Parts: sequence; structure tokens; C-alpha cells
Amino acid sequence: MGLMETLVKHPDEIRPLVKLKVDAMRAQRAIPKDPYLAFCYRMLMRVSRSFSIVIQQLRTELRDAVCVFYLVLRGLDTIEDDMAIPIDIKVPILKSFHEHIYDPSWKFVCGEKDYKELMNKFECVSNAFLNLDEGYQRVIAEMTNRMGVGMAKFIETEIPAPRMFWPHEIWGKFGTRLEDFKLEENSENAVRCLNAMITNALTHATDCLKYIEANKDESNLRFCAIPQIMAIGTLAECYNNINVFRGVVKIRRGITAKVMQTKTISDVYGTFFDFSRKIAEKIGENDDSASATRKHIEDIQEYCESHLLETRVYSIDQEYGLDILVFLVVFSLLSAMVYMLYNHW
Repeated sequence: MGLMETLVKHPDEIRPLVKLKVDAMRAQRAIPKDPYLAFCYRMLMRVSRSFSIVIQQLRTELRDAVCVFYLVLRGLDTIEDDMAIPIDIKVPILKSFHEHIYDPSWKFVCGEKDYKELMNKFECVSNAFLNLDEGYQRVIAEMTNRMGVGMAKFIETEIPAPRMFWPHEIWGKFGTRLEDFKLEENSENAVRCLNAMITNALTHATDCLKYIEANKDESNLRFCAIPQIMAIGTLAECYNNINVFRGVVKIRRGITAKVMQTKTISDVYGTFFDFSRKIAEKIGENDDSASATRKHIEDIQEYCESHLLETRVYSIDQEYGLDILVFLVVFSLLSAMVYMLYNHW
């Protein structure tokens, strides 16, 4: 579905989409003057545009720390992901990476495209890290150490390429080789496997909500909540969807823009409820995981309903048409508004 067609069918998404575009422009213009932080923010936009927008929810000091933290872990992940690095070289680097971030002279070039540039200029990340308060440095170093050691532990036991991110404990019940799920004749088992995976993921939903609730500061809540809402939204989009094995399945941009409007815990409960309902509507009677899926959905909805006390800012489920002439007028006005706002800042 093209953008224009989507907006005609979902006019309630026009305003959120415009706001998301404006926020993206703000993020591009909010690059710090410090050269090391400037590199970090520009690189963040290249390796994760969506996250670069999400962290704008945070106050400046914490935002800088999270930006640097993200790139440190991205650097660690780039080393772990590069299959061209021999294991006897990779493992020691993973274990000592938390020490290397204190040394701006350290460099290890690997990865591809933007990730290669990140590693080639990692001294910028190290210098930005060293400019953070010691408290932030300790947390970043500790978590980097734990992740590096964890990665190193499993390096030698990894399944050879192509790499697999689905657990054999689940997909092994539906086939002998993961790649066979792409074949047309295995479509039924592929979807059954997919649904079992998503059902397993849903077991963590209520704990996820409790984690989000623990954030009392609104900016921190938004920062933590938006990725989790996108996660359950992705589960809803993928559930019982054979297209997962045929190409790329993504949440509609208008829905993403709506999710970015999240402000309160009531918004979180509401969107979790909406997405869980979408999954419930897609459950097949003959699916192996159907009863377990329904049970998890009921748990999520019951939890959300028992906590939903305030009015929500938006709803995922709104859907109605818009007269094309009205749409074109509105779209033109909003385009002009974005242009003026962009040139004003």
C-alpha cells in the first residue's frame, strides 16, 4: 500500500506523520557543537534513524549518554557479527572491548558500510565516552563487559552460516531445516512455527508493562515505552502472516508515527490492548498454539484494562476513508506547514 493510498484510508495518521517528519528534522538540526558528540549523533542517524528520534525524548545529559552507549554496543556487535574475523582474534577483543572504550587510540576496522566507518572512527566514540560523567562511564563499561563476555562464550558454539536467530527448541518441532520454511510446500508448517514463536514472545508482555510502569519520569517512560510498543506491534503484524517468509513485513508508517505520540502509561496500556486484539482476531482454530495464544492475549488485555484509568492520546484501531478532494487539500496545507516550520527553525 502506497503512502498516498494509506493516508486516504487512514486520515487520522496524517497529523502524526507530519509531526514525525518535523521531529526527524529537529533531530538533524539538534547536532551538538562538540565534534565527538556531533559524530556520534550523525552516526546514530545512519545506523538507526528510528532510535535517533526516540532518544530525543530524553533530557540532554541522559540523551548524550544513551547515544554514546548505543554506539559502543553497536561497535561491539559489529565485531561479533563480522564472520571474516578469526575466532582466536575475535574472542579476546570481545572480552576486552569494555577496556578499549577508554583508549581513543585503539582502533579495529571491521564491518561494512556505515558500521565500517563507525569502527574506523571509533576514537570519536571513545572521546565522547570519556567526556561523560563517571557514573555513566561505569554503567556503560559494566554492561559492555557483560555483553562482550556473553558473546565470547557462545562464539565457538555458533551454528555455521547462514546464521539463525530462531531457537531450534521451537522451529525444530515443525521442520528439519530452518531454510525449508521459505519453500511454498512448507507454508503451513512455516506459519505454525511463526505463530508458536510469537506466542512464546507474548509470555513476556505483562512483565514488559511492569518494567515500563517503573519509569516515573515522563521523558524516560516515553523512551522506554516506544520500542516496546513497536515490538508488540510487529508481533501483531507478523502473526499468522506467510509474507514473513516471502519478503519484508513492517508496521505501517502511519502507525509508527502514532506510536511516537506516546506520552503516558495509559497510552501504553491502550496500544498493548489494541495490538493484542489484532493478534486475537487472526488466531486460527486449527493452529497448534491457538489456546496458548488466546491465554496470553487474555492476560495482556486483562492487565491493561485493570490499569487503564486515564484518557488515551491516540488509538491504533481508527480506520475510515477520506474524500480524495478533501485529502488533497489537507495534504497540500500540511506540506506547506512542514516547509514553513523547517525553514523557520
